[in-house]
Amino acid sequence: MSTAQLRPVPTRDAKAHPVDALAEVTIVTSHACHLCEDAIAELTGRAHELTLTVVGADTPAGLELVQRHRPVMFPLVLVDGRFLSSGRLPRRKLEKAIAARAQRGVSS
Repeated sequence: MSTAQLRPVPTRDAKAHPVDALAEVTIVTSHACHLCEDAIAELTGRAHELTLTVVGADTPAGLELVQRHRPVMFPLVLVDGRFLSSGRLPRRKLEKAIAARAQRGVSS
C-alpha cells in the first residue's frame, strides 16, 4: 500500500471550517487488514473534520512510524502526529480528540 493524501472537498461551510483548521489524521495500514479498511471508511466519511493520510506499514514512512509508536495491531492512528490508537478505531476517542482540538483552537 502506498502513501496517499486525501483532502476534503470544500463545501459551502468551508469558511466555518477552513482546511488549515482540520485535524491531520495519519493512518498506518497493513495488507489485508479488515480493521484498517473499516478505519479508512470511517475517517474518509469525516472529511469535513479532518485530512487523512494513509501510509502503508511497509513503506519507509510507515516503517518509521511503526518503529516510533510500536503499535500492537494495525491500523495505527495518529491525530496531529500524536498516537490515538492501534487496532479497532475508537470512534468516541476520535470524536473527543477532534472536539478537544477545536476547543483549544489548534490549527495546522
